[in-house]
Amino acid sequence: MFFVVLRRCGPQWDPSRPLEEQSDWDAHASFMDHLVDEGFVVLGGPLADEERVVLVVEAESEDAVRALRWGAIRGADHISRSTRSSAGRSALTDDAASADRR
Repeated sequence: MFFVVLRRCGPQWDPSRPLEEQSDWDAHASFMDHLVDEGFVVLGGPLADEERVVLVVEAESEDAVRALRWGAIRGADHISRSTRSSAGRSALTDDAASADRR
């Protein structure tokens, strides 16, 4: 099953710096490359506002998407835990994402 995951920049994001110059960029890029190599991430990248990222992931369930500890990854500290994901009519949100939408 495919899911669409929306991520938002986190507290370490520096809007004055290009993507490749963000803190721990190499670790983040390596982690994302691994997810692509494993077939989990099938498509993704930053949106035009450069504050959000959209990913298309392939997983068996929403729980499998949630189980990936995005924020615990070294080098991912410029990406927040705020996550929205959907497949068909279902949607995934966490408390931080709910607060971001208010």
